[in-house]
Amino acid sequence: MTYDYDDQNVFAKILRGEIPNDTVMETEHTLAFNDIAPQAPVHVLVIPKGPYVCYDHFALEASDAELADFSRVIGQICRMRGIQPGEGGDGFRLITNAGDDGVQEVPHMHMHILAGRPLGRMLQKR
Repeated sequence: MTYDYDDQNVFAKILRGEIPNDTVMETEHTLAFNDIAPQAPVHVLVIPKGPYVCYDHFALEASDAELADFSRVIGQICRMRGIQPGEGGDGFRLITNAGDDGVQEVPHMHMHILAGRPLGRMLQKR
């Protein structure tokens, strides 16, 4: 499958420094920043610096270094924020949306880290 990356999306502009952000962590391959409209006390967005549209695009085409860096940044942020359940934190949720059915609003791969309050079920039980 071919993905058309829109380099005018808001996250691409953030990566180019055209739009400011509240940086939480930055590495060679990843940028993490606080969401401007947080949905929980902890709401951090984590984005790869490469031009990936959604998670499957990233997972299939990113280098091993990009994949490892992205995952490590998420772990480091969870540690920094004290939300790791194995370390005494109350836990967190990771969300990434893809495509129309996934209600993806920005066509640049991004992961939400949400924590700091009970988040409820994502989907209703059937």
